[in-house]
Amino acid sequence: MIAIVDYSAGNLTSVRLAFEAIGVDARPAASRADVEMAEKIVFPGVGAAASAMRNLRDSGLVEVLRERIEAGVPFLGICLGTQILFEHSEEDGGVDTLGILPGTVRKFNPPDRSYKIPHMGWNQAKARYAHPLLTSVPDNSDFYFVHSYYPVPSDKGDVICTTDYAGIEFASMVGRGNVAATQFHVEKSGKTGLRVLANFARWDGCVLP
Repeated sequence: MIAIVDYSAGNLTSVRLAFEAIGVDARPAASRADVEMAEKIVFPGVGAAASAMRNLRDSGLVEVLRERIEAGVPFLGICLGTQILFEHSEEDGGVDTLGILPGTVRKFNPPDRSYKIPHMGWNQAKARYAHPLLTSVPDNSDFYFVHSYYPVPSDKGDVICTTDYAGIEFASMVGRGNVAATQFHVEKSGKTGLRVLANFARWDGCVLP
């Protein structure tokens, strides 16, 4: 069973329906027990970093997420679910996040004010290397984005895909080991996004063939 982390915010329904569209059982998980039983974990992403972390702490989910990831359970973050994997976010005046991946999350601050923030709409993701979640996904595919902040991994080896916006080439997909995360919304990205979710549903958490 795939657990969709319920942190009292986010787009749980749209993610669940996306999995349902490809015939995959995915259910909300709001307790430690729910997450402990999951074969795979998805952290969906709508909301702000500070409130997400507060809700995770209040629900007792911070440690169990770290434990399950460390145990090798395949994990997929989406948008905010990508950002909270890092150590710190500039959002909400600055907040410490899960610290699964080294790095920070920064706010778009383009000198050219013709760029709209949040970055909203379709944009290309350019793969830096092959990853199981990108199987049968053409390079430079378009995905749907809605975000004002972007991840800055300390280890460039954690960057799977990049995207250009507002004069910045930012990490739009990151990962390490059994962890993968997309800054774009796979559940809103049509057939290509569904392909990523289908690949995740089959993924055993290994990156090497």
